[in-house]
Amino acid sequence: MREQLSEDLLGWYDRHARVMPWRVGPAARAAGERPDPYGIWMSEVMLQQTTVAAVRDYWRKFMAKWPTVSDLAAAEDADVMAAWAGLGYYARARNLLKCARVVATDYDGVFPDTVTDLLKLPGVGPYTAAAVASIAFDAPATVVDGNVERVIARLRLIETPLPKAKQEITELAEALTPQERPGDYAQAIMDLGATICTPRNPACGICPWSSACRARAEGVQVELPRKLPKKTKPTRHGYIYLARQGDHWLVEKRPDKGLLGGMIGFPGSDWTDDPAPAAPFAADWREVGEVRHTFTHFHLVLRVQTVQQSADGVEYQPVVRDDLPTVFRKALDLVSAYE
Repeated sequence: MREQLSEDLLGWYDRHARVMPWRVGPAARAAGERPDPYGIWMSEVMLQQTTVAAVRDYWRKFMAKWPTVSDLAAAEDADVMAAWAGLGYYARARNLLKCARVVATDYDGVFPDTVTDLLKLPGVGPYTAAAVASIAFDAPATVVDGNVERVIARLRLIETPLPKAKQEITELAEALTPQERPGDYAQAIMDLGATICTPRNPACGICPWSSACRARAEGVQVELPRKLPKKTKPTRHGYIYLARQGDHWLVEKRPDKGLLGGMIGFPGSDWTDDPAPAAPFAADWREVGEVRHTFTHFHLVLRVQTVQQSADGVEYQPVVRDDLPTVFRKALDLVSAYE
């Protein structure tokens, strides 16, 4: 049964594999072409908590600018953080640099090919290690992301809610991972979850595993996987200050540690329940409105203040909008529209 399931899935993947810039398709792989481990690692880091559609252009930009892991390792931190701006979850960018530098210096620019050794790299957890080992090196490592969790929960009728069911789902996924073509299989099951076994309105009629799916047999496929209720996100508030002199703005580099660490942004107050104004210098600041943004653990509301004025000891700089994190882009757009 297990062998038949993997055979059916791989047959479906051979016909319907998604085309991605970092992927070597099944036909090319069968002809002997192999993925670039650096490109696979890059894509997997970017894809954490982010959609394929959002990642494609960022991946192409990074690979064009830093085509090898040694190129990335030699890059300036500020350049990498600026290139990452807008993709979110900025700790990933910092870990990207740390990992690249370890691979370049300790591994002579060659990624290790086992899960055990990949887990030794900065910022590489079990999911990324398994993904790189299986996709880049065709190792029989089991990749479990949200798509795979949904597929397995439905296939095996797992009623235990996530995240409690994660270990059980992982063990069942491991039991299904074949020794032959494990890299293609890992991508196939993720594609199945992304395109067929979707959260809502799964296309069960054209699923290669429809006849074996226990949730479909019980008519509960849309209800799975079950999840524990999410905690309500708190809302924090703050002030943000956009000082302008001609085409230049007052910006600052945020501390390396913490939210948006190492990124360029506008000065402001702490983000708390009851923030105090924290203007960078005394001026006739005008409040032009609010911007709202949602981070992983909280919602943020910023009161946007602006002024056009020179000030002693204040250095204004040109700002490239796309180099700013999204929350700062929103503030810049608001001020630009107001003026």
